[in-house]
Amino acid sequence: MDCLFCKIACGEIPANIIYRDDLIVVFDDINPQAPHHKVIIPQKHIATLNEVHDEDSDLIGHMALSGAMLAKQLNIANEGYRLVLNCNPGAGQSVFHIHFHLLGGRRMNWPPG
Repeated sequence: MDCLFCKIACGEIPANIIYRDDLIVVFDDINPQAPHHKVIIPQKHIATLNEVHDEDSDLIGHMALSGAMLAKQLNIANEGYRLVLNCNPGAGQSVFHIHFHLLGGRRMNWPPG
């Protein structure tokens, strides 16, 4: 597989990994858009949200709940944070392995894009 995030998940490409379990890997974004900017990826390769199936619902839920857990650990949960999943280039997806961006530590504006 020639996927950047798969290579990070298996340790082939180094990243500042802050959390790992049997389902996900979380690491610092290399181009942070907020004081806290983490990337939450599944260890399973799924290109976009359009390829998520019913059997992946627990995985997606685990990714979201892990984002909330990490926000608490980073002390940004009460102030506020954003959990973003982009789907396809028109929405800003540039790596085709689903992932959430956990952003916090600054005021978020609306609309985001």
